Amino acid sequence: MSTLYANTPIQYVEVEGTRLAYREFGDRTGVPLVLFSRFVGSIDDWDPVVIERLAAQRHVIVFDNAGVGFSDGKVGADIAEMAGTAIRLIEELGISQADLLGFLMGGYIAERLTLTRPDLVRYLILVGTGAGAGEGAVLQSPEVEEWTKMARSPQETYEAMWFSSSETGKAATANYLGRIYTPERPERADVTDEAGVALRKAVNDWWAGKGSTLGELHNIKQPTLIVSGVRDAMVPTPNSFLMAQKITNAQLIIYPDSGHGSLFQYPEVFSRAVLDFIATQESGGLR
Repeated sequence: MSTLYANTPIQYVEVEGTRLAYREFGDRTGVPLVLFSRFVGSIDDWDPVVIERLAAQRHVIVFDNAGVGFSDGKVGADIAEMAGTAIRLIEELGISQADLLGFLMGGYIAERLTLTRPDLVRYLILVGTGAGAGEGAVLQSPEVEEWTKMARSPQETYEAMWFSSSETGKAATANYLGRIYTPERPERADVTDEAGVALRKAVNDWWAGKGSTLGELHNIKQPTLIVSGVRDAMVPTPNSFLMAQKITNAQLIIYPDSGHGSLFQYPEVFSRAVLDFIATQESGGLR
């Protein structure tokens, strides 16, 4: 466990009888930045470097949805149900408006939440994610499925899917794994196999067009920052271009020599981009 997480206690809030886990970082002032975790990722899978940099200027909240990581209950049946749980968590925390940052599956949930309750969302940040099936969408490469089945080391898998096989990518992989998978990491930080099966079904449904947001993106009016690695095989990079074209007020960043985990390959640059985006919007937006 990173020092950051070890020194930041997990808190709990009850949402419709289910205890959900969350952590808070930074000063409890201003509009909070709520982070939505990746597929089979818990609150302890966020890169502590990213959290520290964001929390230096913002009130940051990370949480586990029902059935994931440190939260109780069962995984939601679909993305819409997970978004509903997130809405109720935000309300239970007494938050009237938040900025959302969603990574991979967290992006799907953040999109659906924004469309369902636009009043709760001020700005939206979507990282390594897509809007599901529809015209122009690019589906995941078959190589991803093969990599998930292979008995490979975490270093090899992350190099292939998240970072890159260049010297820079190899170093980024090792650094990220070293920050996350420490001997002190609690067992519950790892998503269970049962939860993983339920999450995969929700993702597959999303990319089959069941509840996907692609046809609704024009209804997202909030200023939006979209981020991707130049070679994202898990959520192919062209989906980020597609979202940027369909969301009215969107900006797009593509990081070089990186895959799905571009935000963790370039944690300093990414964090600065997020903070600059929020500050620019607060001062009136692009001009």
